[in-house]
Amino acid sequence: MALIKEIVQEALTIGYLSVVVEDQLRSQLQSNYDSEDLDAWIILQRAIAAGDVKQESRRKKASPSPKAKDTSSSIKLAYQMAAEIAYAAAVALTMTKNSKVQPSLGA
Repeated sequence: MALIKEIVQEALTIGYLSVVVEDQLRSQLQSNYDSEDLDAWIILQRAIAAGDVKQESRRKKASPSPKAKDTSSSIKLAYQMAAEIAYAAAVALTMTKNSKVQPSLGA
């Protein structure tokens, strides 16, 4: 099975994410993956939120009402914020600890 970063690269290249590929990503995210895979997933989420990558699962839905569009915008913003938080957490977890330098608030 392809790595997350390889799946993401293909989706970014073609600008489309099929249901089958989404299922592969979900499966991969439930198993072992590295920080590069997590970074790739975050990039994909941003591309989807920006409309650069279209999702097959989203295309099959009927045209949403204006209220649904507002909800959709809120959900996209929430996904983007979650992706930002996940990225920050991934960066923090991959940083090496340096016990000599301890930053403090207000210093």
